[in-house]
Amino acid sequence: MRRRSDAATRGRATLLAGAFAVLSALSVSGCRTPTAPRAGAPPAYVATPSQSAFLDTVQRRTFDWFWETTNPANGLVPDRWPTKSFSSIASVGFGLTAYLVGAEHGWITREQARDRVLTTLRFFWTAPQGGDSANVTGHRGFFYHFVDMERGLRFQRVELSTIDTGLLLMGVLACRQYFDRAEPADSIVRALADSIYFRVDWPWARDAAASLTMGWHPERGFITSRWIGYDEAMLLYALALGSPTHPLGPEAWDAWTATYKWDRFHGQEYVMFAPLFGHQYSHVWIDFRGIQDGYMRTRGIDYFENSRRATLAHRAYAIANPGGWRAYSDSVWGLTASDGPLDSAFVVAGRRRQFHTYWARGAGTDEINDDGTLVPTAAGGSVPFAPEIAIPALLAMRRTYGDPLFTRYGFVDAFNPTLTDASLRVSQGRIVPGVGWFDTDHLGIDQGPILLMIENHRTEFVWRLLRGNPHIVRGLCRAGFSGGWLSGRCS
Repeated sequence: MRRRSDAATRGRATLLAGAFAVLSALSVSGCRTPTAPRAGAPPAYVATPSQSAFLDTVQRRTFDWFWETTNPANGLVPDRWPTKSFSSIASVGFGLTAYLVGAEHGWITREQARDRVLTTLRFFWTAPQGGDSANVTGHRGFFYHFVDMERGLRFQRVELSTIDTGLLLMGVLACRQYFDRAEPADSIVRALADSIYFRVDWPWARDAAASLTMGWHPERGFITSRWIGYDEAMLLYALALGSPTHPLGPEAWDAWTATYKWDRFHGQEYVMFAPLFGHQYSHVWIDFRGIQDGYMRTRGIDYFENSRRATLAHRAYAIANPGGWRAYSDSVWGLTASDGPLDSAFVVAGRRRQFHTYWARGAGTDEINDDGTLVPTAAGGSVPFAPEIAIPALLAMRRTYGDPLFTRYGFVDAFNPTLTDASLRVSQGRIVPGVGWFDTDHLGIDQGPILLMIENHRTEFVWRLLRGNPHIVRGLCRAGFSGGWLSGRCS
């Protein structure tokens, strides 16, 4: 995914027929049955009528971004819009899941969603794979991080990305679960989804070690950085361990958790990862409430509670505001990887400040990356963990900053209230005099968590889909998870 793999890049058919045969053996019914709240869970948060109406608007506008900016000919979702860009395969994973939410809400019909999904899955199943450096979309079942919007071929010299492939696959498997009827088109969705997933050669991506590498370049081989804890890659290991064709063994999960850093930050004890996206992405699809692996059993919590604590700590950090940035408060907060105004240092209000464009903003005992830029998806993607602070934060940002922040497609990617001098020349976005800098782009990998995590908070929709997927269940069991909704499902 862009947050990690860009950094690594910089310094950062037969099987289809077989999938049809496997469908009946692996299909799981009843995937939309909700589970009871787990013991010890925080009290349910009940949104006010005005908050509920606001969430309706946020979700619909954010859904419209995916539906209207995607290339309908191949299903490729842009990395960003309105700036002309390549497609991000991670954005496609969020988009595939967004279409299901749209169908559930009646914003599009089920048939419209299925047609878009079929277009997308057919593209990824038939797109050229191979070890060449050009004119390919992927290799060994993995896909390149960015591909061009029209042909879907590797963009420039970007990496074959393990995490971005994982994010795509989560959307693919969500579609597999949703289109569960005994109809020919639904059967094709399920077959294509399984075929795309079954093709991924997970052991190859280890490069002879226990953990997964972050990616591969045909020009120089594997990226030296690896997916070891803690960050957004829990979903990646669940997929790899659950593969029925090319699985990793439990030792991969052990390698992932071996470097966790448990610490205390602004009154909360949890596994550290500074940007909030690392505490959100895996939870978009996998319901970690009430299930524990060996590590979390020693801590007495689950990963959902870990993300709740990270969210609370981020808000407390904003209230303390050690950097003295303008407008941070109990209702305006949120640091995660995002766009930013410019790469430059200069004096603002008598204090020398360093600013950045795209940067992995975050706060924890592992690192503090803060340049006064706030990111709506930091709160939006945390709505299920701490709705009592996340929903009011989104509403406060909308009320305080109005149209520069909240547009036709929902929240722009980021804003910085400290930069109020319109004479400054920023690299992207715009400065509203006396108010602050506002991005003008929406990013698919930040739009997705806003829409889907609000939906999980309100209906558990995406969680319920993936609780019914046999591959995800198998992967979690092989990682040592037990309890909660997994009880009785791990042999």
